Amino acid sequence: MKLISNSAERIKFKTMHMHPISKNKTEKQSLLANMFKSVDDFICNHLDLPLRPSIDPEHVLFGNFAPVDELPPTPCEVVEGSLPSCLDGVYLRNGPNPQFIPRGPYHLFDGDGMLHMIKISRGKATFCSRYVKTYKYMVECDLGYAVFPSGFSSFNGLMASMARVGLSVARVLTGQFNPVVNGFGMANTSVALISGKLYALCESDLPYEIEVTSDGDIRTIGRHDFDSSEPFISMTAHPKVDPDTGETFAFRFHVVPPFLTFFRIGSDGRKGPDVPIFSMKSTALIHDFAVTKNYAIFNDGQMVISPLELLRGRPPMRIDPVKVPRLGIIRRCAKDESGMWWIDVPGFNMSHSVNAWEEDDGETIVVVASNLSSVELALERLDLAQLTLEEIRISVKDKKVITRHPLSSKVLDMPIINPAYAGKKNRYAYAAVVGTPMLMVGVVKLDLSLSSDDCLDCIVASRMYEPGCTGNEPFFVPNNAAADEDDGFLVTYVHDEIAKESKFLIMDAKSPTLEIVAAVKLPRRVPTGFHGLFVSQSHLEKLCRDD
Repeated sequence: MKLISNSAERIKFKTMHMHPISKNKTEKQSLLANMFKSVDDFICNHLDLPLRPSIDPEHVLFGNFAPVDELPPTPCEVVEGSLPSCLDGVYLRNGPNPQFIPRGPYHLFDGDGMLHMIKISRGKATFCSRYVKTYKYMVECDLGYAVFPSGFSSFNGLMASMARVGLSVARVLTGQFNPVVNGFGMANTSVALISGKLYALCESDLPYEIEVTSDGDIRTIGRHDFDSSEPFISMTAHPKVDPDTGETFAFRFHVVPPFLTFFRIGSDGRKGPDVPIFSMKSTALIHDFAVTKNYAIFNDGQMVISPLELLRGRPPMRIDPVKVPRLGIIRRCAKDESGMWWIDVPGFNMSHSVNAWEEDDGETIVVVASNLSSVELALERLDLAQLTLEEIRISVKDKKVITRHPLSSKVLDMPIINPAYAGKKNRYAYAAVVGTPMLMVGVVKLDLSLSSDDCLDCIVASRMYEPGCTGNEPFFVPNNAAADEDDGFLVTYVHDEIAKESKFLIMDAKSPTLEIVAAVKLPRRVPTGFHGLFVSQSHLEKLCRDD
């Protein structure tokens, strides 16, 4: 479905239906909408249990997690250093940003996707913030308030849960929205370049194609299914792109068998056949996975989805404390799961994959990832969760873990590498230092070649932000004609709560102090968010479409 994504089209859409029959229908829909809103208000005010911290909007939307309005392209000032020429292009960072202040329960993952983009050209910068115009966003924008249910926050006590289910069914039956046909995702998690097109993603829906205009603005093209010949309604927000072949590997999980499905998107942008994984015996909340030259690796962890929890008035996502996590390895060219194998990895709950590769002529698989070591806090107190980076070596012949050890004692997440090394052996990784409560207070560089049972910390460079400053996921941009893996720059948004201003920081990835080489003062606050992507000017020229 192509979304109506500009005001002229929306005016045309509305005016061409203004005849007596449609007017009566509109009045009836308006009456139903008001009635449904009154029911929703009653649920929030009288049926909801006291809000837990994880779904209390006053707790979730504190400080730099508070939402902001859209901002059109606005010139920025370079306040420190000068911008390297390799940064000519755009950096986009996605994150949740509710367009309406929540009236009831709200989870961090519920917010509408907003892209914060800085466009750099010949040492000058322009910044803008735009919502991804998803189907959910458009429906709620027209109504003037949020109506879509959330798997994370809508189920808050039996009475409130059942009432919200009934209300959602009524809204669908009366045509207020149709998530079955049009999806219900927020596109709030990541940005990816797949087969020459740019997408905003979240794992509850299909990706939304976006475009960067020549004047530095962002437009939503629409929901995209990659010309799939099979039913296809969602995919991971962390697809893996092979930098050599242009192929993209992805997956989706389900609440009915098969609980996991693996698939490939060709360099031509067409989705290949599904590979259903029936050896998954229940639904695991799989956020990320890893891909090597020949294999895809999935983590069947302790975060699970149990629909029966709804009958208890609880969210379907829960932690299974007795489940033993495991890793599943399948050839990435597999047409079915017949050659897939699983190994137990106690206590390993992958948050994000750093990288994976093969050694010893393919006899050893190395996986580097962040692990939710305090998985019991992942759903209800994510702000207090502890994450560590780990390296796991797996014997393909013996189908077992050879070694496993942490790469640092620090709490680290949002890891990234030089994207040219995806699926290949690499030496350096970078990650955000996570403080409490869930604030990114610095960035580190790790030398993976130091990894061993005797090495307690692989960190070789770090930069902690100034007091009152919090950052976001770093992203590595290689230097022009870079010879070394770490020859490039780390970029990220940082907000100074004391000075009440946000900056775009550029750090030298080779420096032992990750020296700041340039800083851009942004025209307004950039909220803390999730994942980003840099697109070079050469790629951008292929993507840009003028109005």
